[in-house]
Amino acid sequence: MALVVQKYGGTSVANAERIRAVAERIRARRAAGDDVVAVVSAMGDTTDDLLALAHQITETPNERELDILLSTGEAVSMTLMAMALHALGVEAVSLTGAQAGLRTDSVHQRARILAIEPERIRREVAAGRVVIVSGFQGITEELEVTTLGRGTSDLTAVALAAVLDARCERYTDVDGVYTADPRIEPNARKLKEVSYEEMLELASRGARVMQPRAVEIGLVYNVPIYVASSFTEGDGTLIHGGVTMESFNRVRGIPHDMDVAKITLRNVPDRPGIAAHVFEPLAEAHVSVDVIVQNASAEGSTDLTFTVSKGDLGRALPIVEQIAREIDAGEVATDDQVAKVSIVGTGIQSAPGFAARMFRCLADAGINIEMVSTSEIRITCIVSAERVEDAVRALHTAFELEHADPAELA
Repeated sequence: MALVVQKYGGTSVANAERIRAVAERIRARRAAGDDVVAVVSAMGDTTDDLLALAHQITETPNERELDILLSTGEAVSMTLMAMALHALGVEAVSLTGAQAGLRTDSVHQRARILAIEPERIRREVAAGRVVIVSGFQGITEELEVTTLGRGTSDLTAVALAAVLDARCERYTDVDGVYTADPRIEPNARKLKEVSYEEMLELASRGARVMQPRAVEIGLVYNVPIYVASSFTEGDGTLIHGGVTMESFNRVRGIPHDMDVAKITLRNVPDRPGIAAHVFEPLAEAHVSVDVIVQNASAEGSTDLTFTVSKGDLGRALPIVEQIAREIDAGEVATDDQVAKVSIVGTGIQSAPGFAARMFRCLADAGINIEMVSTSEIRITCIVSAERVEDAVRALHTAFELEHADPAELA
């Protein structure tokens, strides 16, 4: 008998029929001899609906109250799932993030997990019950409800698997990790396995199949994560620490991200400490900055460009405008009609030719590159949003991703 933490996304629990189907899946797993802790997201578009409702009341909802409101979505899912299991004759109990022992810091909307106290979960499992945990939420030392950020039910599941020394399985409406978004590239191919590092880059650059912070936890605590569909019984993708020799120095995926906005600060004085002066206030406001490009200095000044998520643009802009006044910089320009497209693969930066091949591919497709960012296993280009799908298809063909890895034919 093994302990497994399963996570079910919003589409998997979108309505009563889907909840009953997931309950039957859990019942079968329990009957096969495994203990199950299931983490559930809010039903369907519930979180979006709650956000829209809050903004009908006020343009600037109080973050504390918004966290309490949004946490109710997962509470609905967990209780209905427990009821569905009861109807199948399976002992089950639902627990909120607080009841499950998820302790967080006090940053509303994007809280970080500080500790997990799993004693209640262990007691319930020992008593023979399936434990249903609401994802996406926790509680502070002051007993304030917090949420962890959009899509972070994945994070809840992987973190629980780490502290419970359990396997982790993530079920959604897609049946694994693909070489590109199959809605854009029909020849996208499902990967049998992918390394933590590759998955982290894929997730961070737009692949929605896993939440990046969840992959980080898997990497740090060596928790293998199996990604599969709750709608079918086919094989999925295993995210783990190994990488086959055949997969090394090979592009494994072409993620893209439409949630990008570009901020340019012109005529920035070129002197020590300016970059810190710009980015420290953004960090204090919990605005995540991604791609950063600083032009070569000319006559003592330079242009500084960086990207944020579209959702953070409204918070970032007044901060940057204030900074521009403080450092006597020029105008602040923004552009939210850009997108990211990347190539990801273990070892590609240590082998020659990948960057040149990517840039030539985009040039031949008539796609202009506005910014470039790299890591040891990734190259990212900022391009026009209206051309990003063309970029994905062109790169997928250029790097021959429609052809299976030799390791995946074994």
